[in-house]
Amino acid sequence: MSTLLPLFPLDVVLLPGTPLPLHIFEPRYREMVSECLSQEKRFGVVRAKDEGVAEIGCTAEILTVTKKYPDGRMDIVTEGRERFEVMQVNQDRSFLQAEVLYLRDEPGKATADELAQAQKLHGEIMTLAGAEPEKLSEVEGSQLSFHLAGSLPLDPDFKQTLLGMKSEAERIQAVISYFEAILPKLRRSVHVRQKAGGNGHAM
Repeated sequence: MSTLLPLFPLDVVLLPGTPLPLHIFEPRYREMVSECLSQEKRFGVVRAKDEGVAEIGCTAEILTVTKKYPDGRMDIVTEGRERFEVMQVNQDRSFLQAEVLYLRDEPGKATADELAQAQKLHGEIMTLAGAEPEKLSEVEGSQLSFHLAGSLPLDPDFKQTLLGMKSEAERIQAVISYFEAILPKLRRSVHVRQKAGGNGHAM
């Protein structure tokens, strides 16, 4: 029998290896998080949908409790760990739980050229956003796609699709295509801002 995984439906998509700070205020989730802390177990973050929750989610490990409030609320920092598929939702507790199937990648690595291209495009997006491009040599190979997508405020639909993909090769190709699609618009908006700022009057 699989152990039931506590679920936290949110309007975000958590990716493996990506940090997620949370403010826990609802009584049912305070109960859930307190239980996870005392038993040193993870909970599942799933994207909330009108008709329930997304089929694919990611477990969150609580790294630290940054603040506890007198009324029981708390601020925590979590990080994405393992992807899972929701098999059956259980509503016996005040918070949702589910029987889940943990997902494993199929064989297939991205090529060195694809990895380099994905990192180059990510670096350009970071630069356009006014941030320092990251040094990504420490990121584990199979997690690079998740790290590249998780470090930027991308469309949640794209992140959800990425979460369900079955190999790193497929994910890196998807990340490259997505970055190539959004970069022209980003370049244009930065160019317009620079032009507006450099000619002495706003556009």
